[in-house]
Order: sequence, then C-alpha cells, then structure tokens
Amino acid sequence: MLDQPKRYDLTECDREPIHQIGFVQEFGALVALNGDWMVAHVSTNFAEMLGIENQPDPGERLVNIFTPQAVDHLKTACRNIAGDDSVERLFGLRLVQGGELFDCAVHMSDAKVVIEFEPHAEREFADHLSLVGPIMSQLESIRDMTKLCNRAVTLVQQMLDYDRVMVYKFHKDESGEVVAEAKRDHMEAFLGLRYPRADIPQQARELFRRNRFRVIADVDAQPVPIEPTTDLQGQPLDLSLSVLRASSPIHLEYLRNMRVGASLTIAIVLHGKLWGLFACHHNSPKLIPYSLRTVAEMFSQMFSLMLDRIVIEGAESQRSKGRKLHDQLMLRLAGGTSLAENLTLLDSMLEDVIQHDGASVLMDGNYQSRGQAPTHEEFMALAPALGSAPTSQIIASSELAERIPAAKQFADKAAGAIILPISRSPRDYMVLWRKPLTQKVRWAGDPEKAVPQAGGRLEPRASFAAWEQTVEGKSEDWSEGDLQIAESIRVTLLEVILRMTDESARERKRAQEQQELLIAELNHRVRNILNLIRGLVSQSQDDAMNVNDFAKIIGGRISALASAHDNITRQQWAPAPLSKLFESEVGAYINEKKSRFVLDGEDVLVKPEAYTVMALVIHEMVTNSAKYGSLCDSAGELEVTLSRNDFGDLDIHWRERGGPPVKPPKRRGFGSTIIERSIPHELKGDADVRYKLSGLEADFTIPQRFIVAKDGSSNGFKPKPRADAQPSAADAEAAVVANMAASKLPEHVLVVEDSMIIALDTEESLRRIGVPSVSVESNVDGALRSIEKRKPDFAIVDFNLGDQSSEPVAKELSKRGIRFVLATGYAEMRDQIAELGAESLLPKPYSGEDIEKLIKPGGDARG
Repeated sequence: MLDQPKRYDLTECDREPIHQIGFVQEFGALVALNGDWMVAHVSTNFAEMLGIENQPDPGERLVNIFTPQAVDHLKTACRNIAGDDSVERLFGLRLVQGGELFDCAVHMSDAKVVIEFEPHAEREFADHLSLVGPIMSQLESIRDMTKLCNRAVTLVQQMLDYDRVMVYKFHKDESGEVVAEAKRDHMEAFLGLRYPRADIPQQARELFRRNRFRVIADVDAQPVPIEPTTDLQGQPLDLSLSVLRASSPIHLEYLRNMRVGASLTIAIVLHGKLWGLFACHHNSPKLIPYSLRTVAEMFSQMFSLMLDRIVIEGAESQRSKGRKLHDQLMLRLAGGTSLAENLTLLDSMLEDVIQHDGASVLMDGNYQSRGQAPTHEEFMALAPALGSAPTSQIIASSELAERIPAAKQFADKAAGAIILPISRSPRDYMVLWRKPLTQKVRWAGDPEKAVPQAGGRLEPRASFAAWEQTVEGKSEDWSEGDLQIAESIRVTLLEVILRMTDESARERKRAQEQQELLIAELNHRVRNILNLIRGLVSQSQDDAMNVNDFAKIIGGRISALASAHDNITRQQWAPAPLSKLFESEVGAYINEKKSRFVLDGEDVLVKPEAYTVMALVIHEMVTNSAKYGSLCDSAGELEVTLSRNDFGDLDIHWRERGGPPVKPPKRRGFGSTIIERSIPHELKGDADVRYKLSGLEADFTIPQRFIVAKDGSSNGFKPKPRADAQPSAADAEAAVVANMAASKLPEHVLVVEDSMIIALDTEESLRRIGVPSVSVESNVDGALRSIEKRKPDFAIVDFNLGDQSSEPVAKELSKRGIRFVLATGYAEMRDQIAELGAESLLPKPYSGEDIEKLIKPGGDARG
C-alpha cells in the first residue's frame, strides 16, 4: 500500500461526540419516550411540524398527542425491531387528528423509544417502490468490479438526481479513493483522488457501519435543538441510529469548502466491515423523500451482495489458477532435474499468473537468477535475516529494504520481493522480484494543510485540488491474489523437491505411516464416540417421562458432544477454549440478556480427552439451571469463575443467585450422575455440588495435565507404561482353550474403561444379564488393586486408557489365568489377541448382546 504524507493526530474530530450532538435537521421532528411511552425528549419544531398549538412537556403521554391508531402502529413497529441497530419504518401515517401524513422511523436508544417523522410524499410513493426491480436488473449480469461501480453511480444519479455521485473505496491504510464518479458538467471532478484517513474520523466510520444511511438536506440550515438536552441522569440522547441527526459544524464547514450544498451518503458494507461509501453531492439544498431514500438504501445492500459475489468469484479464479499451475509444475518438473536448472522454465510459467521482473533460486548452495535480480553475494547478505523467519511462511514486501536493510545494496534494481522458503534445512528459496517504480499519488488537496496551528482549532482544509505525492524506492504492491498463488507455488515446489531427492522415498513412507496411524486413530475415535452415544441413549431413558422429553434430553446431550467435537477438531484435534462451551450452552437460554451470565477469571484451553467430558457436565448444569435454577426465570443470575490453584489445576466455581428457592432432587437421574461422577471418574478430578436454598453452588477441579494456558504453555502428557514381558503364543493359546471351557456365568466381572458413560452402560448390561458383582475401574493402578482385592472371573478391558495402555492389566490377568477380552476401536489389535493373552476382541461400539455372547456358557465373541 502506498504511504501517505506524514500524518498528524487529528483527534478533535475523533473526540467530538457526533452521536450526542443534541440537534436534528429542520426537515423533520423527533420525540423520545421512556418505557411508559411518556415524553422524555422532544425537538423544538415538534408542534410546528405536526400543525398543533402546544409543544409537549416532558412526562406527557404520547397517547394525549397522537391518535390512538397512530400510537398502536408505532408500538407494533417498536415490537418488530429485530436487533440493537435496527430501524422500523412506517410510511403515510396520520399522527394527529385531521393532520397531514408522515413517514416515521422508530428505533431504540438505550432504554428510550425514538420516533422521527417527516412529511410523506404521497404522490411519488408508488413510483419510488417501482424503481427497485428495474434498477437491480441492470447490475445483475456485471462480473467486473470497475464496471459494477461505474454502472452503480450512473443509476444512483438517475434515481436520486444529485449533481455528483461517487463510489469512495477505503484502502488498507484507511485512506479513501474515488473509484467511480457520475457528475454534471459544472461539478469539479474527483475521480482517482485519494483522501487521508483523517477526512473520515474513526467514530464516523463506526456510525456508518451501524447506521448505513446519512442525509444532509442543507449545509446552511440552522439545526433544531432537542429539549431537554440531558435526562435526569445527565446523559444526552444518543442519536447514533437517527435519520434526522444534525451534522458536526466541522463536517458542514468541510462540505462548504467543497462547494457542496447538500449531501447523501450510503455505507457499503462487506462481511461486517466498511468497504466504502456511495457519496452524493448537490450544489444547492436538496432533500429526497424518505421512501426514495429507503429505495436507495436497498440498492446499496444489493450492490454489496453483488460486490461480494465478484470478490468470491475472483478468489475462486485465483484458486483455479493455482490448481492449474500446480498440475503444470508437477508435470514439467518430474524429470529429476533441480529447480535451479529449471529456472527459465519456472520463470516463464509464473509470468502468466504473477507479474514480476526477475527471479532467483537458491538450492543446495547453488544460486541462479534471471532478469532484475540481485547477485549471489547480494542475495547471501540476506541469509541471516531470512534464516530467522518462519520456515513455512512466504515473505512479501514492496519495499524489502525497509524490512531487511541488507537489501538496500540492490534496491535500485529489485525493490519488491515475494520470498518462498522451499525447504527447512538447509534453507532453500525461490524469489520473485519487482523493480522499483517512481509512483505519483494524487491526493484531494494537501493533507498537511488540515494541521492546526499550535493551540488553535482544527480547521477543515479549504482546497481539494489534485495534489501529487512522489513515491520512490518501492515496487508495485503485491495483490491478495498474488500472495494466494505464491503460497500454492510454495506448497507445489516442496512436493517437487521431495520427489527429486533421496529423502522423497523416506518422506512418502513416513507420510504413509502417519496416514495409517491417523486412520486408525480416527476409527478408534469414531467407534468410541458411537459407543458413547449408544450409552447416552441407553442411560437417558429413565430421565424422560415421554417420547418428546426423551428426544429433547438425548438431543441436548448429543448436541453438547457435537459442539465440543467441533471446537477440538477445528484446530485439528487441538486443545480448545473452555469459554466456548459456556458461551454456546448458556447463550441458548439467555441470548437476549447476556448480562445475566458472568464468566470471570483466566480462560484456558482444555485438551481433547477432557473437552467432551466438560461439554456434558456443563450441558447438564446449564439445562438444570434453565429448568429449575437461576436461568428459569427473568431475574436470576449465573456466575462462573475460573482460577488455577497452587498445583496448576483448574478450579471452576459455579454460583447461581436470584432464582427460585433450590431444593435437592428427589430422585437421582443420569444427568446428576454425569455432573457428580464424570470428572472424578474420567479425569481424576473433583466435583462438589451443593443445593443451597439461595441458589445452586458447585465446585469442580480439573487436573493440570488436561489444561493448556492460552499462551500455549502445557504441562505435557505422561508417558505410556510399557510391559516388561509379553506372554508367548503357546501360553496365550493354552489360556484361550482353558477360558473357553468355562461352563457357568461369572460371579464377579472387572470392567476397565476410562469413559464413564461406556463403563456405566457396560456395568448395567452385565447386571441385566445376571452377573451379581461388577467392579469398574478407569486406570491401570485401580484395575491392578481391584484384581488383588478380589479375583474376577471375567474381565472386559479397554486397551487404550487415555494416556495409558492396559498391557500391565492384560499381563496380570493372563498370569492369573483369568478370562478377559480386549475392548477397542483399533481393528489392527486382532493381531495381538494371542500375544496379550486375551480370549478375543470386543470391537467398539458394542452392545449388551455382544457382552452376553462373550460371557455366557457356549457364547462366542464378535472378535
């Protein structure tokens, strides 16, 4: 982006409270009402605009001024307000008995209802509405941004009849440029001129994002005061969404200096950000009817959609070029020769997609260059700086010497560069160069003249004549499309290099092994999730009174799991913010009154193995609160505090206040079990729930090994224990034969499973079959102690216990001659059944019927 001249901090405009200016324009009137629809503020032209005798006093009811029918329409409009920045419009409304028709705008300002009204253009109203279709159809087929802007300004001028209509686009440095213009001959041309960022203060930009339409009917008109100027708390009326809001004196003076008598501005917003403006100027005072202004605002919204379509199509075109270039490079560089030897070929291929003036390749110490590029010695002077940069990111600059001083020695021939790192060690690079250009930037007047004298008032500049700035030592800027293509080239060249070196075979083998590992891990996780969901369905049945209740309960629990899964997979199965769980669950119940929920303390990242556990616990806590606790009415509050104790564990303090009196539950459902047992069982943390009359309180402790600070620090994982010895195949075979000879139902079964829900479901299935005694453990130490305490007749052992392997448990069971099966989602574990001494494999997800087949006499295993 081109530099502007030295900027001064023009803070006077930014400090001016333009949204609390206290005046409206004279072409309409305003009344602000409190919650009882009594007058709180009113413009001094209110009675005159309505044609009534007396100006209302603060505290007077609106129904005593407007007709009952008009008040009903206005209240309906108020109820229809969709969001904080929404404005409801009413056209052709008769406000007083026997009075004229008015167009009204209704919006909320803090706790006040603001009603603005102006005379209705009854004869032109239908014509205004009929403009929408024909105007939009003229833009539909345009696929070029410049053509779209040029056509749009012509249509807006024809529709609104202003002397000058411009599209004003914001650049990355927040300066603006007139990129399209339609004007009458007597108006000065502004097309192609740049305007400093100070010409549109930051608060004005924010107002345009919220209130996208701004009209100034007469720059010389006297503004109409609003009385009283402040409310009883001393606060002026916030006019951020006002249609009639008067303008800042500094801005009006700015317009007069441009010889503008009236203006109209419509914001162009893309993805919530201010992309630019439609700016309309007129030589003399001008006001178009509210209905026509509404049509113009609809036009701007449709223009934004069409502009977004062009941006998306351009991005897709760039991706298509990248894919095509990838295929071409892979085909032409497959012969085994080095990139340096193919520089001429590379350069010619890249020239069609990224404009550049030279290219260089450094690979294995061999340097080759073409066109406007530094020598080997000049390039190697950059090596220390390049070596400190990330190995997987491109470096792009239009003035490389500003970032790497060593580049100054060749800045006269190569000023701009896109540097592509194409290996990690040793460092290899491909670079595209651009030569320096002497560029001239045309500003609308000298921005320096807007600087106030010491101690003086900021004066808007009086001259907008084209003022040129010469910029040297920089190349043409790299576009977003150039950077996207460059990144795809970098990835392609990495793949080419892998193919052309001896390392490529080893890399492919490692990649294949990694892929197989990922697939196996995915299979395990999918099966574990399916088993978890099956357990949820089974365990949730007793909590429901009917089918609808059951659908809501199980749907909420599965939705909580899905939301948690989305959070941890969004970053490739990485730790995810705990706050996201609270926001998604609590937000579903108090979306419109978020102040009722407070999340305080240090947000942390929770590792995936604990994240789904926390998702279920938080879901059950929020659901209970919404049914019986502080979130079930309109007054209760919920406060959750996160803190780290001296051991690095995460303490979660849940406090509910202001809701109905709390009573302990008469029956313990599955939801209570999740809340009280999930964290202790699966995470080895603590859970303490207290049913106090004033509100539910709960304290949870999550061990530090599952927590990652937001700065990325981690306590790491414990290493998986390894068995010292493996049973022989002969011993395993003998154990299998002996175990299969069992002739009666086991008296005591050990279940080793780290997922509490799967463990509970397995325990219930065993008891339903008729097993009199079941012991459940979630880790190796607990399982070994349980075996020592009471020898089981049969065991179901999950092979993967989070950060542990159950091999020591399998070894102990095998040594004692106890029948057991391995429950796992890893299909390749079949090859280790005999080696570990297991009777068979129980693939996840499994059901009660699968368990019954394993342990009943004559039963057979699925594995």
